[in-house]
Amino acid sequence: MAGTRSTSTAYLLWLPSLFGFAGLHRFYVGRWGTGLLWLLTGGLCMIGTVLDLFLIPGLVEDDNRR
Repeated sequence: MAGTRSTSTAYLLWLPSLFGFAGLHRFYVGRWGTGLLWLLTGGLCMIGTVLDLFLIPGLVEDDNRR
């Protein structure tokens, strides 16, 4: 299916968040606003980054549903 996002790819894009380059996974699932916010604030001072560890499967599922 064209345009189907992968959870494993989203987690790979989440990894740079641990080194201060946050938000790539949010751009991947079409969350441009929060992706930019994460990028500019370091994942909301790492709090959002840690939460996204658990939220990524739902973000990918929502994007695939659209």
